[in-house]
Order: sequence, then structure tokens, then C-alpha cells
Amino acid sequence: MAKILKNNQENNSTLMAELEGTVQGHRDGHGFVQPDAGGDSIYLSPQEMRGVLHRDRVKVRVVRLDRKGRPEGRVVDILERRKTPIIGRLLLEKGAWIVAPEDKRYGQDILIPKNAVASAQAGQVVSVELTEPPSMFSQPVGRVVEVLGQIDDPGMEIEIAVRKYGVPHIFSPETVAQAAALPDKLRPADYKQRIDLRDVPLVTIDGEDARDFDDAVYCEPHSSGRGKSALKGWRLLVAIADVSHYVKPGEALDKDAFERATSVYFPRRVIPMLPEKLSNGLCSLNPEVERLSMVCDMVIDEEGEIQAYQFYPAVIRSHARLTYTEVAAALANTRGPEAQKRAELVPHLVNLHELYRALLKARNRRGAVDFETTETQIVCDELGRIQQIVPRVRNDAHRLIEETMLAANVCAADFIAEKKHPGLFRVHEGPTPEKRQALQNYLKALGLGFTLSDDPKPAELQAISKATQDRPDAQQIHTMLLRSMQQAIYTPHNSGHFGLAYSGYTHFTSPIRRYPDLMVHRVIKALLTGKRLAVKNVGAGVERQTMRLGGRGLPPAPEPGAKKPTRSGAAEVPLWEQIGLHCSANERRADEASSDVQAWLKCRYMRERLGEEFMGTVSAVTSFGVFVTLDALYVEGLIHITELGGEYFRFDEVRQELRGERTGLRYVIGTKVKVQVSRVDLDGRRIDFRIVREGDGERLLAKGRSAESASAVQTLAATQQADRQAKRAAKSAKSIQGARAAQAGRGNVARRAATSRKKKG
Repeated sequence: MAKILKNNQENNSTLMAELEGTVQGHRDGHGFVQPDAGGDSIYLSPQEMRGVLHRDRVKVRVVRLDRKGRPEGRVVDILERRKTPIIGRLLLEKGAWIVAPEDKRYGQDILIPKNAVASAQAGQVVSVELTEPPSMFSQPVGRVVEVLGQIDDPGMEIEIAVRKYGVPHIFSPETVAQAAALPDKLRPADYKQRIDLRDVPLVTIDGEDARDFDDAVYCEPHSSGRGKSALKGWRLLVAIADVSHYVKPGEALDKDAFERATSVYFPRRVIPMLPEKLSNGLCSLNPEVERLSMVCDMVIDEEGEIQAYQFYPAVIRSHARLTYTEVAAALANTRGPEAQKRAELVPHLVNLHELYRALLKARNRRGAVDFETTETQIVCDELGRIQQIVPRVRNDAHRLIEETMLAANVCAADFIAEKKHPGLFRVHEGPTPEKRQALQNYLKALGLGFTLSDDPKPAELQAISKATQDRPDAQQIHTMLLRSMQQAIYTPHNSGHFGLAYSGYTHFTSPIRRYPDLMVHRVIKALLTGKRLAVKNVGAGVERQTMRLGGRGLPPAPEPGAKKPTRSGAAEVPLWEQIGLHCSANERRADEASSDVQAWLKCRYMRERLGEEFMGTVSAVTSFGVFVTLDALYVEGLIHITELGGEYFRFDEVRQELRGERTGLRYVIGTKVKVQVSRVDLDGRRIDFRIVREGDGERLLAKGRSAESASAVQTLAATQQADRQAKRAAKSAKSIQGARAAQAGRGNVARRAATSRKKKG
């Protein structure tokens, strides 16, 4: 009883509460308000959405709760209208010009007056600026501000995406001028106060299509001490492009870099964080040219544990630009043709590979979570259309570079944390209590004897992953483990990295394409002189200090156990929090824009395959159907629940499965199915499949064939019709019973009333 009263009090306090937040439209016409303070989203009906648009900031009042206790709201005030242009197709309907937004979350077409069409023609993709916002009784009005071209123009999907998601894609005139004024090669002043590592055979190892090279590596055997107590291992140098030497706080280059926060990668095109003169030129560690770098110099023992490290600015010369493929081939056969081409570098590559194996053992000891997933690469033709989708094959060269970059990032995080200086850490927290409980319930439902602690450790999830890797449902289990973890973010609060099982982690190795890495470089440079990095305003103002290191040749190896002075900077933490939020949000924006383009390309690719049949694997299960990834094409589509067969399917949230009530047929992640491509919605980025059972496909597609060949279809249709009639009959019977009960109830009330009147009389 007390619990019921408490729930009622909580519900009453929720009702009529007023909250501020951002509108998130839905393609079906309704929407939600995500409160600024966090918490549950507030539902907006299609009628309420008539007066607002996707991404408007509003004040809402909670007016009711649905049967599951979810709040529904009413807009009481519009705080801020979204000012960014809206992208859509210009259409002429019944003499009126309208723009149908490409992003269906806007929910309303935009009326364009005849004198505001500019030079655009019907059917073209345009950018629209609103002149009149929508209201409950009128649709929004706008004017064309940019004509992008025809929908089938090569690269149009990218032009749409960068505007749809607000990705900055044009550098300011000040940035262009500043980049043009930079030298083409190093100047004498650039060499001052730097360690000279030009004779050290550092190399870059990247993919075949890479154009900017952030990092170069070198490894040699190393031992410290004497006799039996000598510490054996390796000395690893990770040299990272010194972007902070050219991109200085408060200048135009820095402002544009902060606004972008990250490079955005599309098939056949990149929207870079920095102008090409820097990203592919001055800052790129191209082979056989001198470049400025920040070096993380590490001593790592035979167990893969980092014993000591030091940071210093240097000048380097990459001795080779290597690819993952040729490095893997050289390591697989050190006397083969690939190895012979790089004979002078092979010993250093062998050292790197031995170090990698030690780092891998350390990774396993930490219990880092490692799931094998299939990454794909889209190969396009000259017109930018998909030619094929191929899986990316990861070899030891990929993993070698990944582990060395992780080591440098860990050292950077430790360096900043020990000095107690504000900075940006890459934080990945473990499962929330709700996700932990959901995962525990799932494992229990499968009959797996694994229990999670109240504060799960990475090793617990990794142990489950390894123990179930040979099960038929391993893919489903690993997917659920992955979903239980939270997204990684940038923040000045070092909470560790759950997935990698690090107590502290940051991003140091990619300052050409990530702004957080650039900020980490600035912090390290300031700390090397015993000074601090003062953040004067978000994303621009940081005090840059001059380095005072000197000397030539490879410096002495760092001594284990060296301590560093500490100072506090708590007053600047709020500014760092804002930088972290900005960078995290723009990272999500880049991912969404890239995914949107890939989805469009895949829809275009599959539109030419309507009616074709493929084998696929269920990749996700929901209450409305299952998502299937085609085995041969790596394209995902939806089988709606109504296409699963002539029976009712119930969604089991705990087991993450759809189960047929009549046949017991189950659909879970990893289930193999045969599907037919039934529909492609290019605007909605949606591909629909339908189930094809043994021998059904040809019969369902054939027309005018014999009655015998159509009998299976008729049988299926009859079964579906019988199921529908049974459901209608049950529903009707239930309604009749309800009506009779209600009538009986009214009769009882009438009789009691009559009896009462008699008694009173």
C-alpha cells in the first residue's frame, strides 16, 4: 500500500511539471522533447508537432501519463527556433511550390512563394531558410537560398548529409588565408628546442587509401640493470604529428578546427578538420621529408607492461610509408618478396611484432573486452555509386599499430593525471544498473550460469564472451554484451575506459583529425615546462608555452619510477567540460552523417535488386520485426512482423526473441533466413525484406502458372485469413461478453435502486 501511495505521489508531481528541452521529430508525425536536465523523453502528439519543428527548443508541460507511466506533453512556449537551413526536394503541386524536407523528422512540407524559388527547378535538391515558422493552423514558409542540383548527381548524398547534419564544410576566408601563408617545408626556427630523430628509422603503417599520416613508430630491444635482475623488453617510440606547432589557440585555424572537432569520412570523400595544406602536407608524416612531431618514448617489459615513458618534441623523417598488407606479408615470411623490398626495415618490424605479442598478453591479463566484428568497406565506381561491399580483413599489422597507439594514449592520460592538470580523457563507463540487470536477466533466461557483480569489471564480460564463443547463439550473446556498455565520451573527469580495461585513457595519437588530441598535445607541451595551459574561452583560448628541450640524436631512455610535480586546476574544469561535450556531440554528428550517406548508397544499390532472393542472418530483434543482414552483400533490411508468417508473434524482451504462438517458431540474433528484397525507400533510408520459405520464392513471383504451383500460396493465404478471422471472432466474443456484463451490471444497479426506493417509501 505504501508503495502504491509513493508511486501516486511521484506521478502527481510529474503531471503539470514544466520542462525545457529540444524537440526530436519522428518520421511518423509525432515527436519527443528531450529535457535539458536529462531524464525520460516527453511524447508530443502529431497535433502538438504542428506548431514546432525538429530541433526547436521548447517549454513543455506534462499533461498525462500513458498506461506504462510515460509522460505526454503540451508545448507552452517556443524558446528558440532552429536557424539552420533545411534540405529537401523542390516540388510543384497544383500550382504551389513546396519543399519536401529530406529529413523526415521535420514532418511538414515547407511552402515556397513564387518569388522565393530563385533559379531552382522542380525536382532539384535545395536548401531552404524559413521566413515564417509553423503554427497550429499554418505550415512553415521559406525561401530557397541554395540550389544543390539533381538528386542523381554524383556525390549529392554527401552534399545533403553535410547540410542535413550541420557539418561545417567550408573553411572561413581567414582560415584559408592563414593556411596559404604557412611555409611548404620546415624553417630553421622550427628545429630549435627539439630532439633530432631524423636518423631513427621511424615508419608509418596505414591503409592503402590513407592520405594523412598522424603517426610513425620504431621499436628496438632494450634492457636496463645488470646480471640476473636486468629488465629486458623493448623501447618503443611513437611519433605523432605536431599539429599544435601550427594551429595556435584563438587563431582562425583553431576556431575552424574546434567548430568541426573531427574529420568526417564518407566513401570517396573526406571533410577534414584542417585544411589540406596541413592535413596532407605540413603535418602529415610523409616519407622521406622532415616533419615536426611529439614523441612518446616508452620502455616496455617482456610482460607487456609499460615501465617508463617520456614525452618530448622532435624533428623526424619517416623512412618509409608502409601499408598493413605489405607489413603483414613481410612478417609472415621474413625472406619473402615483400620482406626483400624492405630488407633494411624488417628487423625493426620484427621487433614491433614481438612487442605486439607482449602487449596482447597484457591486454588479455587486464581482461579488456574484445569482440570480433565484421567491418565493411564500400567500394564505389567513378560516379560514386556502390560497386561492391567488402569485409575489412584485420591482420597482425592492424593490431600491432592499434596496440602501440593504445600504449601512447595510456601514457598521455597518466602524464596529465599525475600532474593533476585539467584535460580531456576518453571515458567509457561500464553497464548502468539497469543495463546490468537486463543483461543478467538475459543470461539467466538462456540458462547460462554466469552472474555479474554489482559493479561489473571488464574481465567478467570478457569471460562470458570467451566461454560462449563456440555456442550456436554466440553472436546473439556477444551482441547483448556489447549493448550493455555505454558510449565513450570526452570529459575532464577520469573515470577510466571500461572496454579497454584502463584506469585512465585519452586520445593523443590523431591530432590531424581529432580536436581532443590537439588539446592533449597542448596540455603536454605546457606541462613539460612546468607551466599550465590556461583555457580562456571554449575551443580557442589556451595559453601556449615555449618548449626548452634541446639536444640531438636519440635521447637516453626514460628511467622507471620518475615522479612528476602536481598542481591543481579545478577552476577550469567547467570549461573543459564544455569542450568535452562539444567534441563528443560532434563525434556523434560525424558518425550520423557518415552512416546516413552509407545508408543512402546501400538503398540505391539494393533498388536494382528488387525481387531478388538472398541468404541472411538476423542482426537485431524488435517488437515490430527483425533486422537481417545479407550474408553476401553486407546490407541490412527489415522484415516487418506482419511478413513473418500467418500467426501471432510475441516479442520476449528478456530473451530478445520473437516467438510464434502457434508454431513456436523463434527468431533471434544469428538465425539464418532466406529473404526477398520487397521494397526500398530511398528517402527513408529503409530496405524491406520478406521471408522466403523452401520453394515459395518462385511460386510467389510467378503469375499465370498452373493452379498446382500456386497452391502453396493459396494455402498460406488461407492460413493467414483463418488466423485473422479467429482473432476477430475472439475480439468480437470478448466485446459481446463485455457488453453483456455491462448490461447485467446496469440491470443490477437499477434493481438495487428500485429496492432502495421501496425501502425509503
